[in-house]
Amino acid sequence: MPTSIETSAGGLVVSGLPEAVRPDGSVDMSRIYVALIGRLDRRGRLLWSMPKGHVEPGEDRRCTAEREVWEETGVHGEVIDDLGVIDYWFVSDGVRIHKTVHHHLLRYVDGIFNDEDPEVTEVAWIPVSSLIEHLAYADERKLARKAHDRLPDLARKEKAEGRATPR
Repeated sequence: MPTSIETSAGGLVVSGLPEAVRPDGSVDMSRIYVALIGRLDRRGRLLWSMPKGHVEPGEDRRCTAEREVWEETGVHGEVIDDLGVIDYWFVSDGVRIHKTVHHHLLRYVDGIFNDEDPEVTEVAWIPVSSLIEHLAYADERKLARKAHDRLPDLARKEKAEGRATPR
C-alpha cells in the first residue's frame, strides 16, 4: 500500500485574555473564549474540533495556523504560543497516510464568524471553562488541557502588556 505524509497546522483562537484578569491577579476562566469549528460526521452528528488545515509548500506552520483559522472561521488570530503536535495514521482511497498536525494558541485580532468554508458546518465561541467537554477527539482534549493550564499566565502577560481584546 502506498504511503503519503501530510502536515497540517491550526489551533485555538483565544479572546478575552486580559479582561479575565481580576484586580488580585487571579484569572476568571469563564471570561476567556476560544473559537471552535463543528463538522457533521457520516452519521449527521456535529463534532467540534480546532480549526486546522494543510501546510502549503514553503509555508511556515505558524502562518498556516493563522491562514487556516481565518479560512475556517472568518476570524484573524495571531500565534502567541505553540500548543503541541498530534500525529496519527489513517487510510484513504487505498493510501496509508501519516498526518502530523501542529497546534498553536492564537490571540484574537479581528473578524466575525462566517460559514463559507464548505467543510465547516458551524463556528462558535466556547467558554474555555467548558472547552474540554466540547471537543470530539481525545488528542485535542489533551491539548485543550494544556491550553487551560497555560491560559492564566498568558492572560496575566497580556494584561501586563496593556493589551485589550478588540471588540
